[in-house]
Formats: sequence, structure tokens, C-alpha cells
Amino acid sequence: MLVKDNLQPWSSWKKKYYHGKRQAESFIENEAKVQLRNAYNYIKKDSPQNAEKIKSDILASFQELINNPESHAPDKYRITNDGSYRAYEIYKYRITYHLSEERIIVIRIRHTKMNPLKY
Repeated sequence: MLVKDNLQPWSSWKKKYYHGKRQAESFIENEAKVQLRNAYNYIKKDSPQNAEKIKSDILASFQELINNPESHAPDKYRITNDGSYRAYEIYKYRITYHLSEERIIVIRIRHTKMNPLKY
């Protein structure tokens, strides 16, 4: 039986932000959507309330990226990083994104207990 997981905002999350005077797009890569959905479903097994809170707060953190895309430090796990790859943690989840003048792309979401990948 297919159960809807109420994660519709992830599939359609695409916003506009202003970098300088130019309007840019922001969105979540498919791999990051899957990672976020998997985290949600895993947490939901033990606590549907916590799953909803974490989902809501992570999505809100994406909105904060739109408002202030340079607020987080460059990603220390990126092998060659010119500062455009950034990361932050929320609820023990590390969120990595790429920032350019044209767009913000959420690339990866992983639990901090997982071994970090150099990429």
C-alpha cells in the first residue's frame, strides 16, 4: 500500500532570492530530496511529532538560505572549495549547498554520525 508522506513541499521547493541586484533561483537536488525524505521516514517510525518538527525546521532553514545565503561557513569537507560550497548543521543533520550568483542548490543532507565524504 502506498502511503503519502506529506512531503510535497520538497518536490516543489523552488524559490527566488536576490544576490546583489540580480534575481536568482534556489532549489533542492533530487538526491538531497531523497535523503531528507529518508530521514523523515526514519524518524517518523519512532516519533511522528519529531519527524514533523525536524522537517518543518529544515525547510525553514532553506528559507533562511534565501534571505542570507552567505551566512554559513564554507564546507570544510569539500576538497577544492572556492567558498561557494557551504554547509551547516541542524538537528544533527549536515546540509551542504552550492552558492552562485544565479542560484542556491541544496546538494546533500546527511546525519552527522555518518562518515563525512570528501568530495
